[in-house]
Amino acid sequence: MSDLPSPAPAWDPADIPQITLDPHGRDHHGEAARLRQAGQRTGGVVRVLLPDGLPAWALTTRELVDWLVRQAPVSKDYRNWTCYQNGQLSPDSRIIGMICVDNLVTADGPDHERLRAPITREFTARRVRALQPLLDTLADELLDHLPAHTDGDGQVDLRAHYAEPLPLRVIAELLGVPAAQHQRLRYLVDGIFRTDLPPAQVTDIQTGIGHFLDELIKMRLADPGEDLTSALIAQHEADPARLSARELADSIWVLATAGHETTIGLICNTVRAVLTHPTAREHARTPGGWARIIEEVLRWDSSIGNFAARYPTSDLTVPVPASHRPVIIPAGEAILAPYTAIGRCPQAYGPTADVFDPTRSHNPPHLAFGGGRHFCPGAALARTITDTALSALFTRFPHLRLAVPDADLPPVPSVFTNTVRALPVLLGTPLATTNR
Repeated sequence: MSDLPSPAPAWDPADIPQITLDPHGRDHHGEAARLRQAGQRTGGVVRVLLPDGLPAWALTTRELVDWLVRQAPVSKDYRNWTCYQNGQLSPDSRIIGMICVDNLVTADGPDHERLRAPITREFTARRVRALQPLLDTLADELLDHLPAHTDGDGQVDLRAHYAEPLPLRVIAELLGVPAAQHQRLRYLVDGIFRTDLPPAQVTDIQTGIGHFLDELIKMRLADPGEDLTSALIAQHEADPARLSARELADSIWVLATAGHETTIGLICNTVRAVLTHPTAREHARTPGGWARIIEEVLRWDSSIGNFAARYPTSDLTVPVPASHRPVIIPAGEAILAPYTAIGRCPQAYGPTADVFDPTRSHNPPHLAFGGGRHFCPGAALARTITDTALSALFTRFPHLRLAVPDADLPPVPSVFTNTVRALPVLLGTPLATTNR
């Protein structure tokens, strides 16, 4: 008879800690800390409740999320989610716009490669580099007008008048969206990330997205240009089997949403980090300083709080540490990647994981842009826009400071987005217009 101990029984899912995610996003980092703490019992796995009471799972260590996005035998297709199959995810659910789309984000295997190829073919490093003159011009133009937006107390909302319009105008230029439609696009994108909206508004936004995309495609069909929408339309017309009409629209939509929403948050979060850490400005003036600051913000305060990542098609054994009991996630469950939580994972980044430190050696690297086959194709653009925005802003307004305490900044009401919906600042005395 063997003297080896019997393997520990797997966790009963009902006994695994459960955290209800706040649809108003009032304390992403406090919630992230609770997720990490709850995950200590299980080796990094917790259950969560999404808005509308939808159940899901979350992996709370960087190591497990890295495994999830690179190696785990799971699907990205929302049709494999039990809550979708049984109607629990209703058409007016507050998270519907982040889940039910047909593009590279929700595709698997060959379908993912098929849908990713036309985007990576157009979304090249060369195209990003070619945008630099436009970025410089837009940044300077917005900074020129920034003082005109100050109120009677000298405050200006940096998000509304700089962090939002800069990436919005860049992605609109890339997609061939006319200026008259910029604010409509902004309203629709904001609506799918927010998780505090009533059902009627959710339905209105979903309908509005369809109308917006139909009109944009018809416009670019009638008047094609050098933009990405025209390029994707041409690929659809050349071979509809390779890119269906629904996939065409949803591919344009993922470029519009991911192309500027996350960058808005990254700009705001980086400004906050710099303004609340006095030595950061000095670091920014060193060669490559802004790039290092941005990478640290991507780890320390990612603008994506949680992302609906994967759905196992068979019972999934999570590779928790051997010192913990096995955890098996049933087939058909949703698994979140909680980027706010894993960015400050002490197992990955040590006892100072909560500390903002742009001199930190990012080993292991952050996962703010995902990983593996689904790594964000727009990562280079987001970094370039943010670097340009910050360099121009702090050159023009070197005495910039927050107008209210950091703790009083209002959050975006969302389980997905981790940033502020307003960023009131005092500009201070400007330097001369930037010469580039």
